[in-house]
Amino acid sequence: MAILAVGSIAIDWLELPDGRKGETLGGSATYFTLAASLFAPVHVVGIVGSDFPREGMELFERYAANLDDLQIVDGKTFRWGGRYHSDWEERTTLFTELGVFEDFKPSLSQKNRKCQTLFLGNIQPSLQLEVLQQMEENDRRVVSDTMNLWIETTKDDLLRVLQQTDILLLNEGEASFLTGMSGMVDAGHRIREMGPEKVVVKQGSQGATVVQESGIIHTDVFPVSRVADPTGAGDAFAGGFVGALANGESLAEALVTGSAVASLCVEEFGIEGLQKMSRDDLMHRMDVIRQRSGLP
Repeated sequence: MAILAVGSIAIDWLELPDGRKGETLGGSATYFTLAASLFAPVHVVGIVGSDFPREGMELFERYAANLDDLQIVDGKTFRWGGRYHSDWEERTTLFTELGVFEDFKPSLSQKNRKCQTLFLGNIQPSLQLEVLQQMEENDRRVVSDTMNLWIETTKDDLLRVLQQTDILLLNEGEASFLTGMSGMVDAGHRIREMGPEKVVVKQGSQGATVVQESGIIHTDVFPVSRVADPTGAGDAFAGGFVGALANGESLAEALVTGSAVASLCVEEFGIEGLQKMSRDDLMHRMDVIRQRSGLP
């Protein structure tokens, strides 16, 4: 089952605590597409400028199944720069240059309006709503991602997105910020009252938990040997998770898949870990996560 994925496509500048620095392709749609494409066809909705490197287009041509709604317009591609602190988690934004992304208006082809799995990446809720409004009414499954910035600055639009969302992805801090509740499970159930049937709380090194009406499902993580670059880990998790669901896997198996893909992402610089990802390595990591989580 094809996945329609909307998100940012960027050129990132990263500075890491071990001294490594450099430019890489980034953005939520990029990490998601590389991760999800191993499990299901991905149709990309996004925008890049006329300066977007040829190798970037070749990458999308390799991993995406459909680029009909990837806009290429005159101007500068979205650029973001970040410097990570010594804990490898906190980071300082060095610059944000929206470029053509500032005027992005998603426009869906007739084929993409019919996709039954929709992933709304971590972009402005107003853009997520524009995509939702263009989708044909069917039994589609909508998976959305968000962050504190949108909770703080565009909460009304975010709540409208949540009313049309089946599964929401966010981390513990975001769940607490959105609800004002400190307990993860209580916050998850409060978010369910806003619209999503299921809430996936990403817990970093503690794994991930689904909060749903029937209870919770928790999965552990793969013990990575080292964290080389945490950029895009959440989007890679989303790609593995949604890709597995689109491939017909269970919710628990989707959590395992997302965690395994994210572990591969953080072990290399930028998108390199996802580009090197092999099915054998991924299957091994999924087995380890199942064992650590007590899953069959």
